[in-house]
Amino acid sequence: MRVDLYRRREAGDKYSYLLVLGGKPIPEEVIDTGWNIAAEGIDVSDEREVLPEYAIEQPFQQIGAKGYAITSVNYQPSAE
Repeated sequence: MRVDLYRRREAGDKYSYLLVLGGKPIPEEVIDTGWNIAAEGIDVSDEREVLPEYAIEQPFQQIGAKGYAITSVNYQPSAE
């Protein structure tokens, strides 16, 4: 499945990531929270349960439920 990846810098030099289906806009409830496009049209298998590089658990279940998948609040990757 193709997705677009957004990220935003968090406190402590960390990042949060947001995935949406490729070409779809960011849902309105998260549009004003400082997301910047990081990559467009990434191919991700819809069988993946975890995307550890973005600290996103059950990405396609999240997208199905709310239109986007977001980094776990329990873990945010360090800024590179």
